[in-house]
Amino acid sequence: QVQVVESGGRLVQAGDSLRLACAVSGRTLSSTLSRYAMGWFRQAPGKEREFVASTSWNGERTYYRESVKGRFTISRDNAKNTVYLQMNSLKPEDTAVYYCAFRFYGQGLVVVSTHARDYDDWGPGTQVTVSS
Repeated sequence: QVQVVESGGRLVQAGDSLRLACAVSGRTLSSTLSRYAMGWFRQAPGKEREFVASTSWNGERTYYRESVKGRFTISRDNAKNTVYLQMNSLKPEDTAVYYCAFRFYGQGLVVVSTHARDYDDWGPGTQVTVSS
């Protein structure tokens, strides 16, 4: 069974940087059998969950929300079974609970989606608070 856990969230000031980590257990990301798409999403109080960034298992396709382009970078360390979200120049509007999610594929087409409904395995989230 796949388990996903986020970490790294905390209180920071506007302009600071933060790196979130998303660790996976139950699957070996470095395996050629682990073709996946993963996404970062966030949910602010009183708002719906929204897409932040997504990538494929080999990094060939990566997408970002418009408001985070140039500030956030998604990266993978398959050997460590971990995916990261580097967040620079943080703004108060980035305050939210951040979630990572995976969908694992067999031999078929890997869909790197921007929609939460296209991911199966979710972590419990990590709180990021950016003070002004």
